[in-house]
Amino acid sequence: MSQIEGKVALVTGGGRGIGRTIALAFAEAGAHVVVTGRSLPVLEETRDAITGSGGKAMALPCDIADKSAVRSAFETIRASIGPVDILVNNAGITFSKKFHETPDEVWERIMQTNVNGTFYCCKAAIPDMINNRWGRIITIASIAALSGLPFSSAYSASKHAQLGMTRSLAMEVARYNIAVNAICPGWTETDMLEDAIINIVKTTRRTPEEARADLLRLSGQTRSVKPEEVAAEALRLASLEDANITGQAIPLL
Repeated sequence: MSQIEGKVALVTGGGRGIGRTIALAFAEAGAHVVVTGRSLPVLEETRDAITGSGGKAMALPCDIADKSAVRSAFETIRASIGPVDILVNNAGITFSKKFHETPDEVWERIMQTNVNGTFYCCKAAIPDMINNRWGRIITIASIAALSGLPFSSAYSASKHAQLGMTRSLAMEVARYNIAVNAICPGWTETDMLEDAIINIVKTTRRTPEEARADLLRLSGQTRSVKPEEVAAEALRLASLEDANITGQAIPLL
């Protein structure tokens, strides 16, 4: 029997990429998975993939940058299937530009989504976890949280903030058997990587292959990470029997 069987797991940004892969892995392990994001059709595809395989899932539209929407989503989940036991903060946005060319509104949007959104979700989840004396919070940060990335100052700053939040929150709630950790993958085979490659090709004379190689080199990678690797680590952290591994930043390269 899986440690997370029967648990309610919320995966933000669960409609595609890493989030979708984590949602599928958690459902296979027996969790009742809720996927949130801004696109209902995409969320429904993930939900249907889970229920079609005999799992339990709910698709719930929610923009985590909107604190009222986050509160409403948690209320809906609580009323429908119970309090959230496992929170995976996966939703996020990125932007690549020279520091001095980064528009103020882009900086603010990235912070609102990546930092504030993570804060809103954790804040909504923690009271029930404390009451139940069990909880797992896993934030999908980035290797940019550990070393920074050139031409991605806003994104890197937001991921450093997520990591600081993870470490501080972990110290506060460990006594309630709540583990709070961050996974810090390098470039992963998702739309974010493909979009970055396309952007480089458009703005330089590099080929897609050269653009990919440059991105991996700048982040210290010899290969890209597979979404399944991130999902496996998230499942391991969610399945911890005790909160003895907490406040950690786990790199995946």
